[in-house]
Amino acid sequence: MRPSDAKVRRWPWVVIGSIVLLGVGAAAGWAVTTVLTPAEDVLESTPYTYVSVEPGEVGASIQLNTVAEWTPVPVGANRAAGVVTGVTVTAGDEVSQGSTLYTVDLKPVVVAQGDVPAFRAIGQDTEGTDVAQLQTMLAARGFYSGAVDGKAKAGTVRAIKAWQKSLGVPQTGAVDAGDVIYVPTLPTRVALDEELIFRGATLAGGEEAVQGLPAAPVFEVPVTTAQAAMMPAGTRVQITSPEGAEWAGFVVEQKPEADTGNVIVSLSGEGGAVICADQCAQVPVSGESILRSRIVTQETVAGLVVPSAALVTGSDGQVAVIDETGGRVPVTVVAAAKGMTVVEGISDGTRVRIPGEGS
Repeated sequence: MRPSDAKVRRWPWVVIGSIVLLGVGAAAGWAVTTVLTPAEDVLESTPYTYVSVEPGEVGASIQLNTVAEWTPVPVGANRAAGVVTGVTVTAGDEVSQGSTLYTVDLKPVVVAQGDVPAFRAIGQDTEGTDVAQLQTMLAARGFYSGAVDGKAKAGTVRAIKAWQKSLGVPQTGAVDAGDVIYVPTLPTRVALDEELIFRGATLAGGEEAVQGLPAAPVFEVPVTTAQAAMMPAGTRVQITSPEGAEWAGFVVEQKPEADTGNVIVSLSGEGGAVICADQCAQVPVSGESILRSRIVTQETVAGLVVPSAALVTGSDGQVAVIDETGGRVPVTVVAAAKGMTVVEGISDGTRVRIPGEGS
């Protein structure tokens, strides 16, 4: 082959090689440009989104425990000596004039109302305030119809014998000091000291055996300081009773605990009523009862709802939303919780901007 022919034949390969190199260079440039160029900022390209104002509800609550506990106080002392042969009442029972509490040596020990404790036997011609207390009890039981004058005359003695007959004990016409325990108020709920009064226990007399209970147990919620801040006075607390009933309590007081740094929140029924009403017997008398509770930090409110992020506040303090035209629509905030707000002053279906202040 002639040299001139070889040169001519190499030119096509040079041209093709140049084209390939140009193609590779273009591809590499495209790749570098594509990989290294930042993606379009979504917030810059779409600074807002819009949602429609719609009917809904806003509310919030937290789950905590309420502690319910009775606070018994001694109200009567036992004066009978002997062995406890039976216990008639259980803790929390309501007793009235002449109710039997327990028996000692098979003899009933009953409760009566009075400020003077039993201290002596009452029989024919005994006089005093304690006699008047006994006459009142006998009258309430239907055994005495005479004057409550504190004088144990024939009528009082006959009433004592009739009462003793009803109890199934000897009709002596005299009441021993150990037969009656006087308490300040009746009817009342009582509890017997279970460490002193139980079947087979030996009593010497003088034991503070009878404890009185208030009308209702105390309801308290132990919380942290942060939780207490969400529970101002008037906050509603929905309590589930030991038997599944629903009770409503309301915050009335907060008491910080110096030793723990926590807060004890005290509850009461609406308007000072009893939280457990006529179901307080569901709460055990001994110890603390831990009850599941829902603390309503924001009562449920229905109305037109918007995301809280849609709200803007002007320099004049007026709250507003921004509609699709960019105009401000003044609104009134009714309630807010969990990022949503019930507002007034805007129409259902209006589309408002989020976030209200921009990207």
